[in-house]
Order: sequence, then C-alpha cells, then structure tokens
Amino acid sequence: MENSLREAAIAHAPFFITAPGETDVLFYGIVWFVVLAVFALGALYLTLHALPEKLAHHANHTQIQLIGVLTLLALFTHNGVFWVAALVLAVVQFPDFISPIQAIADSLKTIARNKGGFGDSAPQEPVAETSATPDMTKQENPKDV
Repeated sequence: MENSLREAAIAHAPFFITAPGETDVLFYGIVWFVVLAVFALGALYLTLHALPEKLAHHANHTQIQLIGVLTLLALFTHNGVFWVAALVLAVVQFPDFISPIQAIADSLKTIARNKGGFGDSAPQEPVAETSATPDMTKQENPKDV
C-alpha cells in the first residue's frame, strides 16, 4: 500500500519536483536568470549614470569635465543630488558671456589702431624699475649740479 501511494504521489507531482539523483532544471534556470538579471541591471545602472556625460559630449558642452566629475561622484557616493546636478548642467545651455566681451575688445582695438592711438607693431620700451628710496650716489639730471 505504501508503494502504491508513493507512485500515485509521484505521478501527480508538479514538473519542478525532481526525482532523487536527477538534475533540478528549475534551480539551474533560476540561477541563470538571476545572474543575467544582475548583469543587465548593472549595465542599465552604469548606462544611466553615464547619461549626463553622454549628453554633454554630444552637445559639445563647455563644462564636460565638471559633468564627468559629478557623475563619478554620484556613482561612488550613491548620492542622487550629484547626478541631478550633472544632468541639469548637461541639459541646460548657459549663455556665453566671454565671446561678446572679447568681440567688443577686438573691435575697440581695431578702432584705436585705425585712429593711430594704438599700435601693436610698435615696440614698447621696457619700464625701468625704481626703488622706493632714491639712490643718493646717482644724479637724476646732470643740470641739477
């Protein structure tokens, strides 16, 4: 009776119950799924952390080094504020204040050169350094004697 009960239980057992000595297919399937899921989530995590740097690189952003440092800080400290700051820096284009000022300076230099008040090609005389206390052995002007 005990033998027939065991055979009846084995016949109605679900597919993931294995007989003694056989390979547990469900166990190996779950192990492979977990290993692949960990690698996939790690790749997604690293890709997500590199997103601000990729955006800044494709936009030829001027603060690309700052964005890279912020993304690395966010990666190693697990602090989302650094990542958000890097993303904001990568997405927002700040106005360029230096180029207009440089253009104004170049224009003023050209105007001054045309009027004769400024010349880059004329050699400038070096300015002699004077000490704070005058040297009593030298005369400044020979007529003063």
